[in-house]
Amino acid sequence: MSRNLREALCSYRNWVSAALQISLMTWSGAAFSADKVYVANEEADTVSVLDAASFKVVATVRAGKMPHNVQVSPDGKRVWVTNNGEPAPAGAPVHQAMGKGEHAVMSRAGAVWVIDTDRDAVMAKVPVGLHPAHVVITPDGRFAYITNGGDNTVSVVDAAAQRVVATIAVGKFPHGLRVSPDGKQTYIANLKGGTVSVVDIASQKEIAQIPVGKGPAQVGFTENGRLAFVSLSGESAVAVIDPASRKVLRKVPVGATPIQLFATPDSGTLLVANQGSRKKPGKSVSMIDLESYKVTKTVETGPGAHGVAIDREGRYAYITNTYAGSVSVIDIKAQKVVATVPVGKGPNGISVRP
Repeated sequence: MSRNLREALCSYRNWVSAALQISLMTWSGAAFSADKVYVANEEADTVSVLDAASFKVVATVRAGKMPHNVQVSPDGKRVWVTNNGEPAPAGAPVHQAMGKGEHAVMSRAGAVWVIDTDRDAVMAKVPVGLHPAHVVITPDGRFAYITNGGDNTVSVVDAAAQRVVATIAVGKFPHGLRVSPDGKQTYIANLKGGTVSVVDIASQKEIAQIPVGKGPAQVGFTENGRLAFVSLSGESAVAVIDPASRKVLRKVPVGATPIQLFATPDSGTLLVANQGSRKKPGKSVSMIDLESYKVTKTVETGPGAHGVAIDREGRYAYITNTYAGSVSVIDIKAQKVVATVPVGKGPNGISVRP
């Protein structure tokens, strides 16, 4: 092989290598910068959109009356928002926040609105039951499940058709809910019933109620499906549930009035937001080790720590501080707050775009 040919081949290899590195860097940066965090600002009638790279608000979406909870679809293309329908006309009295972590039952049906994440604009509005609280999407993206606290039901919405296809009776004042990792069941925390309802997704029926304790507010699962959890707002504790036997295995004491919780993707740690009350706000997140079932760290956030969401890498947790109008960003490995982001008034539910 001639010297000129060798030099030409070497130059070509270097060019290909450099081009590949630039391409990978560009793709990686684009994928990372595309991550967004959605926050339901219940007292502002808006949803704040945060850029997950800069921790800054990049958009604000009008999202109906008292948007309570948000959930990004598995494909990241849609955000579902529970609210109490159209907001009041301009000039009407501003909503006064309600205490003790509960909400007054509305006299008319609520709704779930759908936001397009590319445009950050509302694309659909689906009527559901009375006073909708939380919404989750099945892993296959087919159905959205919405708890209706005002009529003790769960609405099942066909995500593609954007219409209610089933209404399931559950326990008293259903609030938080999550779908099991295998996509077969939905667990619902019945805030005033002291139970967790188990709904079979195939039949769209409640198949069990698990007695758990006082004020169950939100449920969760480990990614491996081995454990389920429910926050007990009336006991300042978290109940650990065995999904196989549907029995409470133990209770772990946490801070005052725990509300939302979320397990890390490695199924090793559970993060629990301790809201407290408006008169005596809680401002911490309990980090529970899921081997020892002990709180290994309590991270101080802001007044009224409420919502919890964790990114897919398990690097950051995002916490809504309801009484402070902000979101705290926790570095999970370092176990400390690395950013505080002002959002709208009364931030509640929160979800990360995958």
